[in-house]
Amino acid sequence: MKLTVQIQLLPDAEQTQSLRAIVERFNEAANWIAGECFTRKESNQFNVRKFAYRHVRDRFGLSSQMAQLCIKNVCDAYKRDRSRRVHVRKHAAIVYDQRTMSFKGIDRVSLLTLAGRVVVPFVLGTYQRERFTLHKGQADLVLRKDGKWFLLVTVDVPDSVPVPVTDFVGIDLGIVNIAADSDGTAHTGEKVEKVRRKHNLQRKRLQRKGTKGAKKKLRRVGSKEARFRRHENHVISKRVVESAKRTERGIALEDLTHIRDRVTARGGDARNRLSGWSFHQLRSFIDYKALRAGIPVVAVDPRNTSRTCSECGHCEKANRKNQERFVCKQCGFSCNADWNAARNLRALANRNVATELAGILPSRKAAGL
Repeated sequence: MKLTVQIQLLPDAEQTQSLRAIVERFNEAANWIAGECFTRKESNQFNVRKFAYRHVRDRFGLSSQMAQLCIKNVCDAYKRDRSRRVHVRKHAAIVYDQRTMSFKGIDRVSLLTLAGRVVVPFVLGTYQRERFTLHKGQADLVLRKDGKWFLLVTVDVPDSVPVPVTDFVGIDLGIVNIAADSDGTAHTGEKVEKVRRKHNLQRKRLQRKGTKGAKKKLRRVGSKEARFRRHENHVISKRVVESAKRTERGIALEDLTHIRDRVTARGGDARNRLSGWSFHQLRSFIDYKALRAGIPVVAVDPRNTSRTCSECGHCEKANRKNQERFVCKQCGFSCNADWNAARNLRALANRNVATELAGILPSRKAAGL
């Protein structure tokens, strides 16, 4: 399994100038190649090399390998959407490979620039240090808006031995509770809601002001909010996977397709809360953490899981008394609505797997799950 490890570089003033120069020149060349590819309707990198390679080397001064990487990057991007011209930002991330980058121990890296190679020190956290020896293939050099440099290194981590499971833990995603499991644990809290409201109010205030300084501050607030969401999604996904591993169960997640259309958000604040959280990011974090732990993850169709009683199976819209409470009109079973939905997801996952084992449905592998 391939993961990406983020390493912070600590270049001095001269090295910073060299790194900035190669980033700007690389992206300038990429923009020129993108325009030529769009005009010629060509995305095959072998054909693009015939007309772009020598020009990129002579006009932009890139080394042979840098020119090859630049051409490949543009072709890969253009293949994703041939109807639109690719535009590359001045300080967009650029690619390094084993010919243009080499690590010198566990605290320095040699990077090719326009003026030759520079050996830049970097720092590793505990998480990065544990996986650093597994680095393989390409890396991305990133210049953040705050002026900090990072190297995103691809590491090849061996998959864990799959854990045999006979049961699942259901995970329901929502607005008030970002994630609630079938064990009754709500993965959210007042801290998350307090920070979310703070960012939302600050964003509204800056948008109303509309000055140049306010717009600059708004970008910083947006970056801070994105980092907060990412951190919380990492925390939630880690807890979910650890719980499943400890109890030797799989994870049943609701299919996220059209989640923003399915979830009802009444009022401006609720709509902001729904649109302001990255559910797909949370799902991807759970997926890769579960894969590392050998825990199977299945996607379950969530239709009517919020209206169906997890005790008697009665389905009725009136069962959902309000956002928080579920009261079955048939058997009278009452509980938290998110917990009820998570229990239904667990039951559906168990039923689907049992049916699969009986040979009635195609296997998850055959179905591409």
